[in-house]
Amino acid sequence: MRIAVAGGTGTVGRHLVSVATKRGHHAVSMSRTEGVDLVTGRGLDQALRDVETVIDVSGIQALSTKKAVDFFTSATQNLLAAEKEAAVKHHVALSIVGIDHANSGLYAGKLVQEDEVRHGVIPWTLLRSTQFHEFVPMSIKAASVGPLVFVPTMRTQPIAAREVAAALVDAAEAGPQGRLPDLGGPQAEQLKGLVAAYLAKSRQKKQIVPLHLPGPMGKAMRNGGLIPAPGSAVGRQTFVAWLETINGA
Repeated sequence: MRIAVAGGTGTVGRHLVSVATKRGHHAVSMSRTEGVDLVTGRGLDQALRDVETVIDVSGIQALSTKKAVDFFTSATQNLLAAEKEAAVKHHVALSIVGIDHANSGLYAGKLVQEDEVRHGVIPWTLLRSTQFHEFVPMSIKAASVGPLVFVPTMRTQPIAAREVAAALVDAAEAGPQGRLPDLGGPQAEQLKGLVAAYLAKSRQKKQIVPLHLPGPMGKAMRNGGLIPAPGSAVGRQTFVAWLETINGA
């Protein structure tokens, strides 16, 4: 199968390209660095030539709700329109567990993306996953000020990005299925503990400063609103096991 991966150079996207290729598919990576811009539509027609399935794991690093909503609206509309012209048979999109409870910032953008996919003309599959193990070092980098790292109070159930990628390729191979069961990691954790473990592994001497975030987002983080419901799909690799695969983190 010829599969196009929107966001193919990102955290999940690079694993997607690898997993799909190892299973014998022809994987086409689409990103701005590869000449494809989802927001403007540049390069989409050529990238989707002869593609049967698109897996969208594109994203944006933005705290602004407006920026996130604008990005996912434009990107998804352009992608679906180009898929229609290219006669793509299946659109697979990755979303985030719990966005109904915390609909601001990135989560608001993902809700818009899901809505566009559901009401589009391309047969679709949606998979919501929890944060990746890789979310921890990314959050440390984003929330560090000198020797301090600000960590919100958050219950999370992190999963390996490669396991998410494998689940998305499974979905591509199975054909359109609508919304799949949510996917989370093998165990629930406190983000503060994960940050502390990563700092120790990477030998970073930073002081953790807890944050109690206000509003629906902060409440969802604290009360388990971002944890998959019972009966959801569960990954295998724990955060501690993932840490052991990182050379010096």
